[in-house]
Amino acid sequence: MSAAVLEQPVLGSRRLSNVLVAAAVSTGGLGFLLASLSSYLGRDLLPLGHPAALIFVPQGLVMGLYSLAAALLAIYLWYVIAVDVGSGVNRFDKDAELVTISRRGFRKPIRVDIPLKDVKAVKVEVRDGFNARRRVSLRIQGRRDLPLTRVGEPLPLAQLEQEGAELARFLGVNLEGL
Repeated sequence: MSAAVLEQPVLGSRRLSNVLVAAAVSTGGLGFLLASLSSYLGRDLLPLGHPAALIFVPQGLVMGLYSLAAALLAIYLWYVIAVDVGSGVNRFDKDAELVTISRRGFRKPIRVDIPLKDVKAVKVEVRDGFNARRRVSLRIQGRRDLPLTRVGEPLPLAQLEQEGAELARFLGVNLEGL
């Protein structure tokens, strides 16, 4: 890569926190399934408690429905992790005068190409509170701001400022929001 090209990788859904949530949902769903089967068969299939003492209708049946819901949610979560939805790269090419934002979607890749001359500024947005938001985005002429940072865990403030300043310096545009 030359000095005229800047690439920023973007982390997708393949993160430890997502794997832990998917594992917890899968384990919980298995527990509900075993409790439901214990209730139906009249034998304890779980080492904790006595699910065989539950009456199958309605308690065991409801546990079975909970296990079905957990299984569907777990399949979705493991699929999102396997596909690594949201991962991609931000590519800024001065030679081609093009900004290319690419991400992995659920079914197909997403790619946005923007002429470099349309980029007016780099915006750093910091909003703390209940719905915290920390992101770097591009201000583009005639369009809404285009976010560049990952979704999920907010970036540390120092890293956010550094990424925004580095990008603004590389593109030769103003840095807004600080």
